[in-house]
Amino acid sequence: MNQQAAVQPYVNQAFIRRVSFIAGLGGILYGFDMGVIAAALIYVRDSFHLSTVMQEVLVIAVLIGVMIGALVGGTIADRIGRRQTLIWGAVLFIVGSILAPLSPNVYVLFVARGLLGIAVGFTSVTAPVYVSELAPPQSRGMLIGLYQFALTLGIALADLVGYWFAASQGWRWMFGFGLIPAVFFLFMVLTVPESPRWLFVQNRLAEAESVLKSYTDEAGASLLLEDIRVSLMTKMERRWSALWSPAVRGSLFIAIGFMVLIPATGINAILYYGPQIFSLAGISSNKSAIFATLLVAVTNVLATVIALVLVDRVGRKPLLYVGIGGMTAALLVLSYCFHADLGPSLGKIATACLMFFITCYAFSIGPIAWILVSEVFPCGCAAAASLRLR
Repeated sequence: MNQQAAVQPYVNQAFIRRVSFIAGLGGILYGFDMGVIAAALIYVRDSFHLSTVMQEVLVIAVLIGVMIGALVGGTIADRIGRRQTLIWGAVLFIVGSILAPLSPNVYVLFVARGLLGIAVGFTSVTAPVYVSELAPPQSRGMLIGLYQFALTLGIALADLVGYWFAASQGWRWMFGFGLIPAVFFLFMVLTVPESPRWLFVQNRLAEAESVLKSYTDEAGASLLLEDIRVSLMTKMERRWSALWSPAVRGSLFIAIGFMVLIPATGINAILYYGPQIFSLAGISSNKSAIFATLLVAVTNVLATVIALVLVDRVGRKPLLYVGIGGMTAALLVLSYCFHADLGPSLGKIATACLMFFITCYAFSIGPIAWILVSEVFPCGCAAAASLRLR
C-alpha cells in the first residue's frame, strides 16, 4: 500500500449517514419481507382455505424470487449501474407491497410475494456493494455490518407488525406495512449518486471524479480515485471459472458448506413457521404465538450485537464452537420435550429453547458465515464469491 492510500480521506458525515440509512433500509426490507409471512400465514391460510402444500408454496414464493433476483441482480448492476438497480428493486418492493394486500386469491398473492423476492435478491447483492463503493475505506466494514444487523431488525419489525394486527386478523395490513420502508428506500436512493467505482469501470472518469467531489474535498477525491484504480488493477477476473481454480477451490467448498449449513440448522423454519411451532407446543392463541415469535426475533437482534462486539476480540472459531454447540443442545432439548409431551409447560419450554437457539445462532454462524465467505477467499476473488453465494 502506498503512502497516499494510508491517508484517511475527508468525507462529509451527512453523506455517510445517508449511505448508512440506505444500507439499513435495504436490510430492513430484506428482513421484513422474508419474516412477515410467519404471522400473516396463519390468517392467509384461513382466508383462502389453504392446504399444507399450498402454504409451503406461498412461503417459497419469496425464496424463488430471491433466487432469480440474486442470479440476475449482479449482472444487471454491472450493466446499468448500482443505483439504477436499487431503484428498480425499490419499485418492485413498492409494487409487491401494494399487490400483496390487495390479492383476491392465493395466486395473485404468490405473484406479489415473488416480486418482493426478486426485489430482495436485487438489493441483497447490490446494496452492500453499492455502499462499500461509495464509502471511504475506514467506513466500509461498519456499513456492511449495518446491513446484516438491519436484516435482523427487519425480521423483528415483521413480527411486531404481525402482533399489532393479530387481534383483527389483518394479514393484508401486515403485508401493506412494507410499503412504508419501501417508499423511504426509493426516496433515499434517489438522493445519492451512482457508484464512482462503477463509473470508473465504464470509463466515465470525469463523472466518477465529480461524484467523489460531491462528498469529499479535492485531496479526498484523489485518494479515493487512486484506491479505485489500484483495486481494479489487482483484482482477479470475476468469472465462474475463477472460483474453480486450484488456489480458490478449497475456499469455495468451505464457503458453500457454511451457506448450506445456515438453512440446515432450522433457522428458516423458525422464521417462516414460528407461530405455528408455538401453536403445536400448546400456545392456543394465535396472538400469543405471534408474540412468542416476536420475542425470538428481538433476541435475534440483541444477540447479533454480541457478535458485532466479540467477533474481532474473541475470534471466529471460538464463537462458532460455542454457538453451534448451544444450538445443538437447544434442538435436542426441544425435540425431547415434544416427544415427551410435557403438557401445559411445553409452550414455555419451547419458547425458552427457541430463544436460546436463536441467541446462539445470532452470535455465531448467522453473521460469521458471511464474514468467513469474504475472508477465506483470496482478496481479488472475495467480492465475486460473496455475490454468487448470496
